[in-house]
Formats: sequence, C-alpha cells, structure tokens
Amino acid sequence: QVQLVESGGGSVQAGGSLRLSCAASGITFSTYNMGWFRQAPGKEREFVAVIRRSGGSTDYAGSVKGRFTISRDNAKNRVYLQMNSLKPEDTAVYYCAGTSTYYLNTYYWGAMDYRGKGTLVTVSS
Repeated sequence: QVQLVESGGGSVQAGGSLRLSCAASGITFSTYNMGWFRQAPGKEREFVAVIRRSGGSTDYAGSVKGRFTISRDNAKNRVYLQMNSLKPEDTAVYYCAGTSTYYLNTYYWGAMDYRGKGTLVTVSS
C-alpha cells in the first residue's frame, strides 16, 4: 500500500521557520519526481515546489522562491520543505505528492500518482 505522510506543520510567527517532511512507503521512491502543494482557506490548491528523482533539479512558485527549499533523501524515502521567512499568506495545508511520469507533470496536482493528506501550517502576524 502506497503512503505519503506529511509531518512538521504547526503554528509559527511571521518571520519564523518550519521544516516539513514527507515519508513515502510502498513505492520505489528514487523513481518518483516529488512536489509540494498547498491550499489556503477559501483558495484553490497551488503548486509550491518540485524536485527531480535524483534531486538534481528543483523549481519553485514565485511566491516562495528564495524563502523555501525543497530537498530529498532517497536513502530515507523522504522529501523535505524548509520554509524560512514565513508570512501570514503562507498559512495553508501543505501536501506532498509524487509521480513516476514526466517531471513536468510534477507541477500539476491532478497529474500526480500519489498524494498525502496534508499538514497544517499557520503563520501569525
């Protein structure tokens, strides 16, 4: 059974940091391109960051570029999202997801093969 389980969410003040983790099981993790997405209250889910299978390439949404860093440890079957300089507008449920298909599919929630249930991040001003 495939599982993606996010952890590390919580409440933090603006300017603070959090590190999200996503543990994968039931898949050959190193063959999956992985992404982080988020959904704020009353808004549509949006792409946050992606990372290639090997970890050699990453990309970010403009709203988080320079503040967030995606990384992965294929030996531990985990993908991470380091979030610095958090803003109230970063408040959302954060999800990890993965696809074994094309890297470009990683930008689209609907194209992912597997998705986690999310972890809540709340940033107060």
